[in-house]
Parts: sequence; C-alpha cells; structure tokens
Amino acid sequence: MKEDSIQVLKIEPGKAPEVVTIPNTLEAMQQMVGGYIEVIPLEDVCLVCNEEGKLMGLPGSRRLGDDIIAGTFFLAGNTPDGGFCSLTPEQIDRWGRHFAQPESFQPDEVERKIHIEFYTM
Repeated sequence: MKEDSIQVLKIEPGKAPEVVTIPNTLEAMQQMVGGYIEVIPLEDVCLVCNEEGKLMGLPGSRRLGDDIIAGTFFLAGNTPDGGFCSLTPEQIDRWGRHFAQPESFQPDEVERKIHIEFYTM
C-alpha cells in the first residue's frame, strides 16, 4: 500500500543531511529537487536528484562514485513494486553518516562530469 507521505533524507549543497517528511507525489519530489527527477538505485535506497542539475548549473552537492550529484537530492526507501516509501531508522543512520560531510566543488569540476548516454536497439 502506498504511503501518503514519506520520511526521506534531504541533502543540500553545503549542508548536513536533514530528515524531512514529504507528500509521496511526483510534484512534491520535483519541487524538492527543483525540476524533473532522476532515480539512482543504491544498495538499499533510491537517490532522487534533478535530472538536469548539471546542465542547469546547479552547485555540486556530494560525490557518488566517480560522479558528482548537482543540487539538492534526497534518499527514499523503495517498495517491491517500484514505488517509494519511508526510510527505516537504520537507513537514515547509515546514509546520514555516509553523506554527513558537505563537500565543496569548483563549477568547472561539476561541469566536467556532464555526460549523456545514447542507447540504440
């Protein structure tokens, strides 16, 4: 059953992670990230960021592997049917520690991480 609102971990550039409750709607998620959403599956959560964040020139927020997430993003739990749900206390603790330290990036460093992939059939 879909939760009406979900507890997520919000991460903004230059700030510590913050636990917030948002409506479980596309509109609320787009509002939080400031545009169209992109979902990146991680081990036990989904990272939701602005799909066009780098193209829009949003500031770098955190590193993710060899990439940089631009702008505000959040982490949410995921359901077996592909929906979003609240994070568990354990997930909040784990990922809150993982993203605890704000990072600084030069604008050109974020810009160099822009890449577009095309797939053909």
